[in-house]
Amino acid sequence: MNDRLHHGFLKQASAADLLQHYQAGATFFASPRRSLLAHGVKVVMPPCEPGQIAANAAAWLKEAGREGLPPAVLMGVLPFRLDGSSASPYLYMPQQLASGAGVDSAVAALNPAGQTTGAQLSTPPLMQPTPEGYRDNVRSALAAIRDTRFAKTVLSRSLTLDAQIDIPALLQRLAARNLRGYTFAVDLAEAEKDGAHRTMIGASPELLLARYGRELVSHPLAGSIPRSADPVEDRRRADGLLQSVKDLHEHALVVDAVAAAMRPYCKNLKVPATPSLLATPTMWHLGTEVRGELADLATTSLEVALALHPTPAVCGHPAAPAAKFIADTEGFDRRYFAGLVGWCDSQGDGEWAVTLRCAEVGSGSATLYAGAGIVAGSEPQLELLETSAKLRTMLAAMNLELMLEDEQVKAAS
Repeated sequence: MNDRLHHGFLKQASAADLLQHYQAGATFFASPRRSLLAHGVKVVMPPCEPGQIAANAAAWLKEAGREGLPPAVLMGVLPFRLDGSSASPYLYMPQQLASGAGVDSAVAALNPAGQTTGAQLSTPPLMQPTPEGYRDNVRSALAAIRDTRFAKTVLSRSLTLDAQIDIPALLQRLAARNLRGYTFAVDLAEAEKDGAHRTMIGASPELLLARYGRELVSHPLAGSIPRSADPVEDRRRADGLLQSVKDLHEHALVVDAVAAAMRPYCKNLKVPATPSLLATPTMWHLGTEVRGELADLATTSLEVALALHPTPAVCGHPAAPAAKFIADTEGFDRRYFAGLVGWCDSQGDGEWAVTLRCAEVGSGSATLYAGAGIVAGSEPQLELLETSAKLRTMLAAMNLELMLEDEQVKAAS
């Protein structure tokens, strides 16, 4: 890495610069506003109870800032479940950090030299649950909703590939194809210390929480439909989503919960009355940008993000019965999928995205994840197709975009 990029917040660096300097084993995070590239691990935050994570992180950052340790920035990824039953929270201070501008059109011009192609798959991919198993899970969720156990849950599936993945090339493709999203790659070697080399990598469309001075922003997404290659049909789907009673209900559950969680931290809170459309290369989403004025500058971005997590967008509503249903039904461990990824500095500013459109990439394998929200009126086959469309964000970046369409995925029993 060029010495010019070694230390501090170098505003003159571009997101494209940092992407080109990324190497496997580093951490990268980029948003429309800022990009960060970290090399090396100075110190990992010690394990603690979930309720102490934010306070310990704030104390840790305050002490580092007082000691003048460069850089006083915390980065990392936290799992969907924080109760110790899954992967461990991983927050650390890097040895070297470069910061640049947000993602822009220069990123789209990057042409990765590395190739990640389906021709290198050593065995057929495995899906958990099977397509029919997923539809059965949706039917079970609908029965639970009719029994008023919860109003919404979120059901996911995973796709595991045996393949050698060029992580820097994959990261560049993800960033180039998702300019308005939150692109990330976090090396997990220090997170679990089991000798395995894994990277959590993705391009999330969803901002959980950002803090810039006194400004708090969350942009929850809920209510989605796959896009179409035909422009007329694509527009019809987008317009239909804006009018869908089922999707508007699902979206309102999420926005109401996010606003309720943010309100105690804010002097005032602005919540638009109706959602807007957010487009990704594969999906249309309903989104609402919630903005607030922070009441206390001692409150960090991580503290508010943890107060929001998990939102009904990835868990359901009410959270406790929805989460129990997920644990009892999905059949696999989400680990860091549907968790949060990002950074927080010693001033409390930071950005945290929901860990979506992602994969956990190891040596010779990768596990991809996607989910869909289930509410009254959901249809099992349509929810299955929604997860397939979401998986294609990562599959396309791996040059494997045809695999689900060609039904070449072998279901795991």
